[in-house]
Amino acid sequence: MQLVKNLIYNLLSIQEHLLKNRLSKTLDAKQLSKRKRHYGKGCVLDLNSLADAEKQKLEDELYGILNTYNYEPKDILKYIESQGTKVYFQDGAAKLLNPIGENEGFIYPAKGFKALYLSCGIMKKFALKTDEMFILSNGEINKYYFIYHFYNWYAYKHNIAGMEPESQELLKKYLFSDAKTESLQLSEIYKLKDAIRQDKASIEFVIKLCRNYDGAKQALGKMNREGSAKL
Repeated sequence: MQLVKNLIYNLLSIQEHLLKNRLSKTLDAKQLSKRKRHYGKGCVLDLNSLADAEKQKLEDELYGILNTYNYEPKDILKYIESQGTKVYFQDGAAKLLNPIGENEGFIYPAKGFKALYLSCGIMKKFALKTDEMFILSNGEINKYYFIYHFYNWYAYKHNIAGMEPESQELLKKYLFSDAKTESLQLSEIYKLKDAIRQDKASIEFVIKLCRNYDGAKQALGKMNREGSAKL
């Protein structure tokens, strides 16, 4: 459990540091201000506040679903399938997905070569376009790793900004390579910025679950040892 928590914290720290440095040369105050507020008929709408409210609503719904299915990945996967997303179990899924730069878990819709690779390797058919799907290795599923992908799937299904396949491809490109951000169009900058925000939100959601789980487990252990009056 501690290994998973450390991995999540380290990933969040690395992502924030790398992307902040790479975007700092491209994003200036004027560009940021264009996204912050929208004026119309005397009203001022703060898009940052709107995004925070949207995030809270999303997380409240996620907590409800997770509680309903007792945080069990295989039960949650049945819910995912009921919403029209295919789930595939594959021996050595991580190794199979590595050549196309994917990790096992939630896979966004794909086109072209990636779709062909997925359709032939996983779905056992020929297609140049694939819908979103989950691809997981057979065996036990790491609960917290899975919840990270469940968060992303749920946000994608609810059309949250930053979860579009195009935005996620930009995130992968600029997070895991030395590609320069200076040539990005303004629309691409916004997509990348939204993708960064959502990736951070999904990681923070899992971190909160880790903390809550460990806190509850410690409290239960203390209660068993000393009695509830000493909590």
